[in-house]
Parts: sequence; C-alpha cells; structure tokens
Amino acid sequence: MEMVYREYCANYNNIAAMENRCKQNEAVWEKMLLIIKSSAPDINATSLTFFLVMPIQRIARYPLHLQTILKHTDPQHPAYSALEETAQATVEINCRINEYKRFREVADKYRKTESLTMKDRMSRLNGHSIAKKTLRLQQLLKHETGIKVKVKDEEFDALEEHFNLMEKGIVDLHDNMKTYIIHLQDYLMSRPDESDLDLDSEQSAHCYKEIRGLLHQMIYPTFEYRLQSLVFKPLCSLRELLDGPRNLIRKHLDKLLDFELLEEKQSLTYEEEEVVNTYKTINSLLVAELPQFNGTALQLLRNIQRAYIRVHKDLAAEIKQLVGGYVQKQPHSHLDPSAFWQWAGDAVQEEAKKLKSLCQNVEKQLNDPIVQPLNPSLQKRLEFLSKRHAIDRIYQLTGNVGGSRDLDLTLQRGELVGVLQEMDTSGDRRRWLVDAGGPRGYVPSAKLKPYHQVTQAPPSFPRLLSHKVGGADTRRHSYSVLAPPLTLSSTPCFQVFAAYDFSARGHHEVTLRAGEPVNVLEPCDKQGNPEWSLVKVRGQQGYVPSNYLTMLPTPVARSNTPAT
Repeated sequence: MEMVYREYCANYNNIAAMENRCKQNEAVWEKMLLIIKSSAPDINATSLTFFLVMPIQRIARYPLHLQTILKHTDPQHPAYSALEETAQATVEINCRINEYKRFREVADKYRKTESLTMKDRMSRLNGHSIAKKTLRLQQLLKHETGIKVKVKDEEFDALEEHFNLMEKGIVDLHDNMKTYIIHLQDYLMSRPDESDLDLDSEQSAHCYKEIRGLLHQMIYPTFEYRLQSLVFKPLCSLRELLDGPRNLIRKHLDKLLDFELLEEKQSLTYEEEEVVNTYKTINSLLVAELPQFNGTALQLLRNIQRAYIRVHKDLAAEIKQLVGGYVQKQPHSHLDPSAFWQWAGDAVQEEAKKLKSLCQNVEKQLNDPIVQPLNPSLQKRLEFLSKRHAIDRIYQLTGNVGGSRDLDLTLQRGELVGVLQEMDTSGDRRRWLVDAGGPRGYVPSAKLKPYHQVTQAPPSFPRLLSHKVGGADTRRHSYSVLAPPLTLSSTPCFQVFAAYDFSARGHHEVTLRAGEPVNVLEPCDKQGNPEWSLVKVRGQQGYVPSNYLTMLPTPVARSNTPAT
C-alpha cells in the first residue's frame, strides 16, 4: 500500500499538468466534464483534480485521526499499545512518502532535456554560474592530474558502467536498424521485374518476374510494416527513455564536484546545505532506482530482439512457401542438394569471370587516350608545354591523381603534362617526373598516356586561289592541280557522330548507323529531358538517345599558301 501511495503522490503534479493541458482544448474538456458529472451526479465536481486530490488528503489525515483517537483512549485499555504503534507507523509512512516525493521532484528537475540555442545559453550566463563552472573545472582537473583523490562510490560506479554499456548497445542497434530500414525502402523502390528483360522465352526469367512481383506487392511491404511497428518504434521509445537517467547521471557528476568542495568546510550556509542535500538526494535516488531501470530496459531490449527474430523467421517462412511452387519448374530441381550446390557454385564462378572480364574491358576503355575538347586553360597549357617540350613528350592523365608522397602532384583526369624524366630519384620507373605547366613533381606512370592530336588525311578537292589585282585582293574561283597541300591546324574542331546503331521504334525517332555524322538540333526533348536529343541525319529528323551520340575531333583545313 505504501508503494502505491508513493507513486501516486509523486505523480500527482504530472496529472494536474495534464489536466491543465486538456483545459486548453475546449472540445476535449467539455467531454471530460460531461463524463465527470455523469459519473458522480450527486457531487458538484468541476474538475478531475477534485477526485484526484482525495487520496493525498486522506493519507495525510490518517495520523491526525489516529492521534485523536489515541488521545481519547484510556492508557490502560488493551488496544492502546496497538493504537499507539499504528499512529506512529502512519507518521513514518507519511515521512517516507514526502521524502520520496522530494527525491522525485529533484530528479524531474534535473533529468529534463532542453533544446537551447546558443543565444539562450549565453543569456543564462552570469557571474554566479561562471564562478560555479570554474570551480567544477578546477576540481575535475585536480582529479585528472592526481592532485586530489575523487570520492569513490563503488556501487554507483558499477551501476553507471552498466548503464553506459547498455546505452551504447541500444544506440548502435537503433542506428543500424534505421539504416537497415532505409536500405529496405530503397530496395522496394527498385522494380526490375516491371522492365522488359527480353527473356520471356526463358522459364527461369518468367518465374523470377512472378516471384519478385509477389515479393514487392505482398510480402516485403508487410515485412516492413511489422519491422517498423514491432522493432523500430519500440526501439525509438527505449532510446528516448535513456535521456532522463543520462541527464541525471551527468548532473550527479556536477553535484559531486560541488559536494567535494563543501565537504571540508566546518560550517555551511543555507545555500551550501541545499547543494549537499541535492547531491545526497540524487545519489540515493540513482542507487535505489538505476538498478530497476537497467533491468527493465534490458528486458525491453530482449523483447525487441525476440520480435526482430520472429519477424525474420516469418519472412523466411513466407518466402519458402511462395517459391515452393516454382522450384519444380526449374531445370535443376531434380538434382540432389550436393549436386545442386555444386552446379550453383560453378554458375556463380562463371558469371564472376564474365563480370571480371567486363570490368577489365571497361577499365581498358577508361584508360584509353582521352579524346575531348580542351578548355581554354588546358589549351594555354598545351601551348606552353609545346614551347618547352617535344610533342612526343606531352602526356595526358587517364585518371585523377592525388599526391600521397613528397613532391607528388595532385591533378585531374584529362590534364596535360610534359614528361621530364621517366623515373624518380631512386630509379623507380613507376613514378615519372613531369612538368604541369609550372609546378613540377611526380605522378604514377600508369596514369599517363601520350597525348594524341587526332588528324586525318584531307579530302581531295579543288582549292580556291586568291589573286591580287591592282593592289586589291580580288577572289576568283579556279581549279588548279598545282595548289599547295593543306596543313592541319593544331586545334581540332569537334563533330557529333553516332556511337552505336539505333533502330527507330516510331515515327518520332530516327535510325542511326554507328560512325555517321549527326547534326544535333536540340539537346533535349519537348519536356526538357536531356536523355533524348533531336537530331538530323541523312535528311531526316527525329529523336535518338543522347548516350548513343559522341563528340570526336576532326581536323580543320588551313592553307599556308600566301596570297598572290
């Protein structure tokens, strides 16, 4: 009975605060008044606290009633001694309830979490708070340096260590579960089974599409809902429960530092006595209730883990039941388990070899000489390097380079450098000394390829000759086989070509053949989607995929023939 009254009295203020919040909502409060009046029509009650305060008043009246009865009882009466003990017991119960209520008030004061801005924190600073925090810091430094021995409480230290370990486990589990659910949601957003795989004739591909469709429509959404409601939400609530004890433990350290400063004093002021009592209250409360909290939180954590295991077991059972009807349709369903796993391992290895070969081909393509237009800064660097180095000593980077050693350069893919020496000072040919148009340093030789200026033989066609007549330039068109040959400029011009064959699937598209020149009219479709481009090829206009187009350099013809 005492335990019930203790909790009730300690939480009465919270109930009263909740009633005040209900009063702010008129609709809710009118319903509550209607229920109150219908429940007790003979009592003119206007609030819920009218009933809630009665147990608190009654427990305080028991000692008064018993003492009054004891006062009017003859000491020689046989029940006098029992009545006296009962009156004393009720007084002690009231004292313990008041003490417990005071403990709870201190705990509620310090375990509240506040979201304060920097401005609010600065506004709370004053001379008293700064002096108090300075003394605490001095005391803490004395503990860390060994100048002063810290007051030890082995019982509390063990409870704090247990709480910290449990808190770390709960926080890590919460973060991992949150990441797991995000990845699950990303997986559910991908729907490859809705795409045309061009494998409808394959029985395995058809089964795959059916199974994946059922998984995305029925099983996985239910699994995600159960995971959220049975595991993640309780885990979030459990993590929020840790805030109060954690703040109380932090405040315990602050009050312990204050207590150590006052412990050596012979006489204490009223404020100092309050500080000492506050520390003793927090310490007694933590020692008494932290074991219960740790046990309850640990039990909740175990229940969450059991729910996590149960949800995944149900998922495995549902998937097993779903695929059971499709297993017999597979070509390898007749194999025994050992032979099936042997076949599956061989198939995985074969596909891994194909994937490795594909990666090598892609890497080879990426390491090929870069054919792209030079921006103005690289064009200036090319001109600078051409004056200082031979053209065959100019190289281009096939990938980004980050300097990790002394004298290493940090350069981006596509930048031009002039090779000074094909080794470093120790003779390592894997690092070349290069000139990057100013700074000099080392780069990996594997990331360098000779810079190729793409040129092609000019077509054979008649030339236009200029003749100077009467001191003025007069141009006339004449065909001459004696015209001097064309030379190619060092700066390439770029033309868009078709990189792959593309077959038109409608009247709005146009067919491409790999290698033919293309005139790009619009780099996007009517909705502004850059994945499609409007082009003109062979006199026809239409849309083609933008990634089917490439831009390659072509030579610009320039005559070196002086005007005549």
